Amino acid sequence: MVEIPFIVFEAAFVAAWLLVRIALCARRGRVDWHRELLSLLMLVNVVAILRFTMFPFDTVGGHVQPLPFDLALAFPPRLNLVPFAEFFTYDSTRDMLVNVVGNCVMFVPTGIVLPIVYPKLDSLAKVVGVCALISLAIELVQLPFHTRVTDVNDLMLNVAGGAIGYGLYALFRGIARRARKA
Repeated sequence: MVEIPFIVFEAAFVAAWLLVRIALCARRGRVDWHRELLSLLMLVNVVAILRFTMFPFDTVGGHVQPLPFDLALAFPPRLNLVPFAEFFTYDSTRDMLVNVVGNCVMFVPTGIVLPIVYPKLDSLAKVVGVCALISLAIELVQLPFHTRVTDVNDLMLNVAGGAIGYGLYALFRGIARRARKA
């Protein structure tokens, strides 16, 4: 069994992110600092999502527990493709609410940040689509980890959270536009 520490996982993700950002700046031939600062918003958002989706919630001595990978336990993967089926298998109503609300709330910032960072994502459909792709990528990454569950409900709730976030973004954008006209 291999244990992947949270800090190593996140450092690898941030390093990959930085390499992509450097390559994009090199291709453009300049650094747009405003764009890079906005991109940092998205990075922080994704790092937070990865923390809660890939690593167990329990801590020992204030430290996040590592993500265990054991090839012998990886297959068959823990997979739920039946919508709403898992909602009735929780140990308590509290656990169910934490999962449902948590999965939804976790993607609200994504729905807000995406159209700010990427102005071409200027509609609910586009933001929902990107949230669906991000959530699907996370669910697929979870497949080989026996302590994680790849669940269609998580995908649906994440997308709902992204839609709520976009709704909040659109609401505040509309209020700001009206305030500027007044």
